Amino acid sequence: MDNSVCQVYEDEIQALEEEIKLLTEKYEDGQQESTFYSDEEILMSKKSFWREFQAESKGHGFPSDLKAQLENLERDLSFLMKLTGIHFTGHSKKTVEKTRNGTVQKHRLSGNCHSLSFQLKFQLLEMQSKENVSAVITDLSIIVESEDLKVKEFVSSTEEHGSLLAFFRSLSSYAEWYEHRRRTFLHFKGKYPDIVTLPEGLLGDQIILRNPKPSGFELMIIWKIHIDKEGRSTPVLDLLTKVPEQVLEQKMASIEEAPAQFRSMLLLFGIETAIENLIKVVRLEE
Repeated sequence: MDNSVCQVYEDEIQALEEEIKLLTEKYEDGQQESTFYSDEEILMSKKSFWREFQAESKGHGFPSDLKAQLENLERDLSFLMKLTGIHFTGHSKKTVEKTRNGTVQKHRLSGNCHSLSFQLKFQLLEMQSKENVSAVITDLSIIVESEDLKVKEFVSSTEEHGSLLAFFRSLSSYAEWYEHRRRTFLHFKGKYPDIVTLPEGLLGDQIILRNPKPSGFELMIIWKIHIDKEGRSTPVLDLLTKVPEQVLEQKMASIEEAPAQFRSMLLLFGIETAIENLIKVVRLEE
């Protein structure tokens, strides 16, 4: 056969191989792409999986302990979700680049941690060698539905360092205090509707205690949640007073000492009991 004819065939074969490679990568990307599912859809998928699994296990004699292992994994996942408060509602990924030594993928995650929702976008570079597999996160972008400046500062720092583990650990701690504050405000608003006012709503950080009688006596509790550079969350409560001049003249010393006494009550009795005691004081004021 003529060399020129052979070269033509070789060129065609090489072109076909390249086209097959491109089509294969597109197919793999399509297979890896996932969409966002609701809790109902996830539950239906789980039920469908169990039906298929039971049918196949009868026909093929799968190991009897496989179902038990899957159930244990499901219980462990449920326990971790309850422990951390983190619940993922959606995930998608797309392969950007694939070589012999590594893979680059773009990921998107969304979910809730207690009553806070979050969204993550990042690029994951996985490098494989003979000894081990390493992974590097880049281009991390985080959105947390919170107006707290400390949260925004922490998110910015986490994006810079690219640490997902630190983010989820700190988010769980912060969201737990955030939810505790919301439930506490809800409790006292329901128990003392005539005295308790929430100027910023349940998701705010202020609660006002005001005597319904026209005495003008008012206490404001400001409940912040501080996040340090390591991502540790700590509740910080302070007390502000608003007292009529005639009352202030009579009880100047006790009014001035109120914030310090409130902090002492927090240490001795905890947040809920300290607030309850303040409400009792407000109710006694004429």
